Amino acid sequence: MTDFDWRDYSLETQAIRAGQRRTHEDEHSIPIFATSSYVFESAEQASLRFTGKQPGNIYSRFTNPTVSAFQQRLALMERGERCLAFSSGMAAIMAVGMALLKAGDHVVCSRSVFGNTVLTFQNYFGKFGVACDFVGLTDLSAWEAAIQPNTRFLFLETPSNPLIEIADIQALADIAHRHGCLLVVDNCFCTPVLQQPLALGADLVVQSATKFIDGHGRCVGGAVIGSEELIEKDIYPYLRTGGASMSPFNAWVFLSGLETLAIRMKAHCDNAFTLAAWLETQPGIAKVHYPGLASHAQHELARRQQSHFGAVVSFELTGGKEQAWKLIDATRMLSITANLGDVKTTITHPATTTHGRLSPEARAEAGITDGLVRVSVGLENIEDIKADLLRGF
Repeated sequence: MTDFDWRDYSLETQAIRAGQRRTHEDEHSIPIFATSSYVFESAEQASLRFTGKQPGNIYSRFTNPTVSAFQQRLALMERGERCLAFSSGMAAIMAVGMALLKAGDHVVCSRSVFGNTVLTFQNYFGKFGVACDFVGLTDLSAWEAAIQPNTRFLFLETPSNPLIEIADIQALADIAHRHGCLLVVDNCFCTPVLQQPLALGADLVVQSATKFIDGHGRCVGGAVIGSEELIEKDIYPYLRTGGASMSPFNAWVFLSGLETLAIRMKAHCDNAFTLAAWLETQPGIAKVHYPGLASHAQHELARRQQSHFGAVVSFELTGGKEQAWKLIDATRMLSITANLGDVKTTITHPATTTHGRLSPEARAEAGITDGLVRVSVGLENIEDIKADLLRGF
């Protein structure tokens, strides 16, 4: 394919066209390069490639044409200079920590993150002498107060999992940079279609491609996106050595997912908005968490920061765990699974699944009650989704 400056094109076009380099076979679809290694023209060329003096493929742990196409495409969509793909979203978070942190460093993290993210900072980085303080996602003064002289970065998800709180990315970027820290944002709930944290001042974006980027629950993968300098100097050496690599097949699936991401996200959001408004009218529900509702505490911030309100809705039942499990078990069509971002609507009980490994105290501090149910709204007919939930009310 002839080289274009894809930055001149819209996100929807980038998602379909960017990153592809046609081979001599003139294929229309991006091929899967199923190879572990590459042949060099000479010993000299091999030496130049390995030392980084000549660009080109070396070994598929860190250079593969299919993976490279995915990386180039996602970097453009996230408004970053460079992207590195990893074997999972958690591997991407691990890469950020392993690349940027050392013994004696400190991290400030939102309390409202995926349970395994909490455990990664507490149990694993903590084991190697990295301290981590957890703060309320929306409390800007708490973020600033928690920063120490050895704080390396601030880490958050927005919208959060599972309460769908919204953080002010630009304000947190200003706080981080004022103290010489980086801001790292997990953007998997929104994807670059709905939100672009780098454009709002974040330094790194983490993606779980497993979720909406794939969109069909087929493959596991992750990515880190940021500036060329930060990725090349810090993140790439860890990938090259550590080997938490995305497979060419998975990259090929994710490339296909990116092609329909914009249109799918719009349909997801439309369904989720309708469902959230309907849930507010149902008996037995104490609260609905969805930023598209005027009742949401960060509704106006979400309007400014996102192009739509997202596909995940959570709600709290007055009957606690017993009522939550009864509702979940009564559904017939919805998939009882902790995954999200699928064209199929999924439902889960966060307190006993995604955040079940946290202590009761940590769950309470994060606002995750026993009556909380999370729904990742899919693309089925919205009336069918409502009818399935009604079975449990």
